[in-house]
Amino acid sequence: MAEPLQTSTEAPKQAGGFPPFKTDTFPSQLFWLAITFAFLFVVLWRIAGPRINGVITSRRGVINADIAAADKARGDAEAASAAYQTALAGARARAQGLAEENRQTLNAEIAKAKADGETAASQAMAEADSRIAATRIQAKGHVIKAAEEAAIAIVARLTGETVSDADAAQAVKEA
Repeated sequence: MAEPLQTSTEAPKQAGGFPPFKTDTFPSQLFWLAITFAFLFVVLWRIAGPRINGVITSRRGVINADIAAADKARGDAEAASAAYQTALAGARARAQGLAEENRQTLNAEIAKAKADGETAASQAMAEADSRIAATRIQAKGHVIKAAEEAAIAIVARLTGETVSDADAAQAVKEA
């Protein structure tokens, strides 16, 4: 009879394996690790390190120069601001002085104009009073003349007699 057939899903065992895990290759791996580490260390120490240090040093110098320039610019700006504030305060003081001077000048002109106006008004009132007084005197004369004429007309109508102007004036004066 024939032998029974075996089937399995396992891979057949190989003699090799993963090389880094092989213990018989450890010494050569450590040797190349040391050589590679030493080479990279020398490259970084002699070539890359000085370049990096140079870049850092130059960058630090640029930053320090920029900070110094910024400090100088800030000082200049503060000085300019102080000068501006001083000039502004002086200009304000001059403007206030000029405004006060103008105010006083205008007040003096207003007072003079007011005094001139009052003088002109009082003169106009005096002239008007004198015209009124003259008109009163004139009107009084006209009223007296009208009263004399009325008295003459009344006496002539009532009695039929004519009265002289002097007698009518005397009668009006007495009345």
